[in-house]
Amino acid sequence: MVYQIAIDGFSSTGKSTIAKQIANTFNILYVDTGAMYRCVALYALEQTFVSDAHIDTDKIIEQLDRIDIDMQGSEVFLNGKNVSTKIRTLEVANVVSKVSTIKEVRAFLVSAQQKMGARKSVVMDGRDIGSVVFPEAQLKLFITAKPKVRALRRYEELQAKGDDVNFEDVLENLTSRDQMDSSRKESPLIECKDSVLIDNSNLNAEEQSSMINALIKQRLNFN
Repeated sequence: MVYQIAIDGFSSTGKSTIAKQIANTFNILYVDTGAMYRCVALYALEQTFVSDAHIDTDKIIEQLDRIDIDMQGSEVFLNGKNVSTKIRTLEVANVVSKVSTIKEVRAFLVSAQQKMGARKSVVMDGRDIGSVVFPEAQLKLFITAKPKVRALRRYEELQAKGDDVNFEDVLENLTSRDQMDSSRKESPLIECKDSVLIDNSNLNAEEQSSMINALIKQRLNFN
């Protein structure tokens, strides 16, 4: 049987880490949908179609057919180039929500995601997986945490990579993305009625993993 596990939630709640752990534990395909949107944002940045001050929506839409995204394990490739590090910069983070509001971009990527999930069991994380990509998913999780907790996690992650950032900038970027993701017209971030809510503000990785693994075994009959 083909299973779909949908993980939605706010930025920097560890959705990707959770999804990777599920994929490894239960031997199913992990698809980082956020990375897919970041790839489109990176392409738009490199083509000067978007910046902090402007966005050329028409140009982005026109060139969607020139964007090829490939995932190989934890590595992400954009038009044949490994962009795994580039897509995680604050520069990309500052524009990805703008790009994600474009209806045609979402349709382009949702179609690709649905094709992946139709072929084999998958776990996907993002903003609209349970509401739009897989509304009939057998298990939906909605992950949240307090804003300052999430901002600190992201700040420490960027510092570990050597990025020159300060905490207040990271917090401002995160709260701005929360607002844009939740209020956008196209596929806003929402908690589905049939989602399991997990607030991991005070959970360590082991506690969270144990809780989620037990839930999957109960709901999906995995051994």
